[in-house]
Amino acid sequence: MNKSTIKIGLITAPGYPNELGEKLNKQLPELLSYYVEDRFDWDVEYIVDPLTGVTEESNEVLSATMDKKSEKKWDFAVCLTDLPLFKGKRPIIAEAYEEGNVALISLPGLGSTPMLKRVRESILQLVNEMYFGSSEKDREHAKNRIQSKDDGKYDELKNKGYKRLIGKRVFEVFSPIQRETPDGDETNIDVRFTVRSQVSGALRLLTGMVRANRPWAMFPAFMKVIIFAFTTGTYALVFPTLWMLSDSYGIWRMFMLSIVSIFAMVWWIILAHNLWEKPNEKRADYLRKLYNIATVLTLFLTVTLYYFLLFLLFSVAVIAIIPMGMLESQLSGDVGYVNYFYIAWTATSVSTIIGALGSALEKEEVVLSSTYGHRQQQRYKQIKEAEKEKEKKQEEEEEGTTMLKKAK
Repeated sequence: MNKSTIKIGLITAPGYPNELGEKLNKQLPELLSYYVEDRFDWDVEYIVDPLTGVTEESNEVLSATMDKKSEKKWDFAVCLTDLPLFKGKRPIIAEAYEEGNVALISLPGLGSTPMLKRVRESILQLVNEMYFGSSEKDREHAKNRIQSKDDGKYDELKNKGYKRLIGKRVFEVFSPIQRETPDGDETNIDVRFTVRSQVSGALRLLTGMVRANRPWAMFPAFMKVIIFAFTTGTYALVFPTLWMLSDSYGIWRMFMLSIVSIFAMVWWIILAHNLWEKPNEKRADYLRKLYNIATVLTLFLTVTLYYFLLFLLFSVAVIAIIPMGMLESQLSGDVGYVNYFYIAWTATSVSTIIGALGSALEKEEVVLSSTYGHRQQQRYKQIKEAEKEKEKKQEEEEEGTTMLKKAK
């Protein structure tokens, strides 16, 4: 006997959420059969829609998700957005509307730890809530169903908890996710998952936003700067002045020079590529500040990676270029291989400052796409272009209909 099919749609914003959608599309059907209902076959379809990645209002995201669900004739729909969402000052992790069979997940709210597994568990829980219901009685029924399974499969799901969005992990101890069922004032929400603490919630959001910015994806844009900085620094290595500076600097001065050089590079990139979000009537001030902090942290991680790569290159160059005998003749006191380390460290810091002020990043679009403000602007453009194309098609259809009437 053939099983009936339940269609579930995943709607992702362009970029990082889209990559998650591709992976989840293959994994979810079997997991949904186990965790939700095995009397049906689950057909999972995912699409990319920029509309879900331009608004910070959760009700607008759910409304857009519901429209897409009706258009595609899905039974359930879950939206993955990379934007931070709030209820008052508390971050929203996920929401579900049982009657509409739609839900959303704010990826930054899940933090920076392994994302795929967290998103997968969140989707399963939200679909479970929509399928069985969110009341205490409904949750108890869902619990009894999953606990009755004794096949040993997916024990992490079986032991997750019938009210938990995701399984217990270390990060959840410091920043626990709270489940709540809103009162009658909110008619289009049945269950919401938030973080009660503003401090831990902000930490969770920022780390999640930095991950969504994908600092590792920005690194190829630094190749030109690395070449410029390494070339300049290697030329400076042949002169004893740099050796003497590294020998006279204390450890704290070296650390301060590293920090100054990294932040000089960060601020230069922000200024050169206009990455700083300015006050805007369309965006709340706290969101603008959040976006700017996420941009600074993203660039800080990328530049730190750049700094360590440059240090490794200079470590090799120092050993290759500077003979130990010449080093001993120029420096006083005990001279050893540790001096190579300090020379490479000094050269890295100095060349990072020079590289920051002396060149611009290649592949500017890669840099811009790693910031929230630019991604939203690009999505607005995509929506407007899609609307214009839709209007154009409607006009062509109307013209064709008019011509047919005239021909008759």
